[in-house]
Amino acid sequence: MNTLYKIALAISIIGCINWGLVGLFNFNLVEYLFGDGTVITRIVYVLVLLSGLINIGIFTKDLD
Repeated sequence: MNTLYKIALAISIIGCINWGLVGLFNFNLVEYLFGDGTVITRIVYVLVLLSGLINIGIFTKDLD
């Protein structure tokens, strides 16, 4: 598997864990670590978005 795909998968997993914490405990780990509405927080969210889009590409690609 390509390095970019592995990085995208890792960031997506981190994003999923964060949203699971939000859903289960109303605790946003990204905002806790970097602050509410800061530039770094927004960058993390954009990275999760881009990783999700890359994973869509992985989903539609034949990996065999």
